Amino acid sequence: MATTTKHEIGKWDTFHSNGPFDTKVLYKTSLAGKGNMPSWLDRYNDAAAEIQRLLKEALDHQEGFRAYGSAWSMNHIAHHNDNMHFNAEMNLKKAILDDEMHPDSAFQRENLFFVQCGNTIKELHKFLFDHGKALKASGASNGQTIAGCISTGVHGSAIDVGSVQDYVVGLNLIIGPDANDIVYLERASEPALNDVFADRIKARVIRDDDLFNAALVGLGAFGFIHGVLIEGEDRYLLKRYVRKIPKELALELAETMDFANSAFVIPSETDANGKGLRPFHYKIFINPYRNDPEYVVEAIYKKPYQPDYPDPVPRMKTAIYRDLIVLFTKIAEKYKNSIPKLIRLLQNSVLPPPDLEATGTLGEIFWDAGYQGPAYACAVGIDHKDSPRALAILTKLAREEGPIPGIYAMRFVKQSRATLAFTKFRVNCMLEIDGLIWKPKKNNMISLEKFCTRTIELLLQNNIPFTIHWGKNADWKFPGLVAHMYGVKAGEWMHQRRKLLSKEQAKLFSNGFLYEVNLAEAVV
Repeated sequence: MATTTKHEIGKWDTFHSNGPFDTKVLYKTSLAGKGNMPSWLDRYNDAAAEIQRLLKEALDHQEGFRAYGSAWSMNHIAHHNDNMHFNAEMNLKKAILDDEMHPDSAFQRENLFFVQCGNTIKELHKFLFDHGKALKASGASNGQTIAGCISTGVHGSAIDVGSVQDYVVGLNLIIGPDANDIVYLERASEPALNDVFADRIKARVIRDDDLFNAALVGLGAFGFIHGVLIEGEDRYLLKRYVRKIPKELALELAETMDFANSAFVIPSETDANGKGLRPFHYKIFINPYRNDPEYVVEAIYKKPYQPDYPDPVPRMKTAIYRDLIVLFTKIAEKYKNSIPKLIRLLQNSVLPPPDLEATGTLGEIFWDAGYQGPAYACAVGIDHKDSPRALAILTKLAREEGPIPGIYAMRFVKQSRATLAFTKFRVNCMLEIDGLIWKPKKNNMISLEKFCTRTIELLLQNNIPFTIHWGKNADWKFPGLVAHMYGVKAGEWMHQRRKLLSKEQAKLFSNGFLYEVNLAEAVV
């Protein structure tokens, strides 16, 4: 049987030390041993029963409950004062069987995989690869759990693919302790699995497009995500290039996304007429403290899979231009204990020379996180057409009201159908600044909190529509923030939540973050 350990911890913190936060109890559930319970299905349902037991205990004590995985979010979205549950050991996964497919499904059975909440992206890369498949996209690294990714909308820079939640086609939610509180949810317009599958996991079926789209980026508020049905695709390779190009050209591509008619051409990545191909991934790195004539860009192109390619992992382990925080900490390694010296370095140094090229799978190119210490990250989502103007405004903020220890990047992502996805524009520019946490009084600098507030104020003053990454640093208490970013969609998200959860269940899965952003109660 699944077993849960209980720890009265008092304090809880994120992976990047963005707390600590007061917490009474931390639970960790371990699955029944395969030797004692050989059946995958029995172990999965046994884990569900254990989660329901914990939810009943929380309800009986009129307390809240919050699940988390790798704790990579840089705010308190995953936190709860009462009870928290560490999911990482809940990592069962399976391919879908013929008799589990819905008769009206347009999905290919061999592309569908049902995975438990605690699976990390790295685990899923390997599992799908062993089945001849691949994930469609990931974030900049691979340590997040699948439930955490979709709950906060983790994105990469897959221009025509989208974020992690955009290849999810089914959700298994546990919303309470009763038999009817295990739900299998998918879109009515895109059914994937049948009632046979739902019966096997002891779930009632809900097929509802609006409810599914709301729960997809659910901020942990639609119940305990126990299982996720994802759609993969055939294995493929990615060819990665890092180049320095004129700043004007880099920003022109950001604004137009017109690679076919751009002066930016990689000779080996052209069509029959010599025009540049559209990359799978496009990213720009920016030092806000220098008016450099050139920007470093990362362009990645999708290739058919072939087995005889050189192992890229040794190169990617040492690559500088990967996750933004990896680049920054590489620049800062000599001065990480002296913020003033670090700022002077940024003001007087160009970015390092471009990395070597590399070819590999998605899981190899976006490899393990290279930095695991205290850090901050702020990211706003804007329409790519507004990206040069927004960049000018926010780099000016860093220079004139800062400085702060960080550098900017821009990534570009396809629109999501999830109701509260921050990738809400047709093509999104995720404009982000990452760096090391600093002490404003000690260093006589603007605080991170004030910087986040000014970011919102400046975008509002300049009439640039925006969203904010749910898992990153921001002034989440800014008045009317979510209503401004999402308008009627915020109310729709709450309406769908009320359709699924009773008042008691809604309270169970609400936390301080949700109350701060006015999503735990009706948006007026």
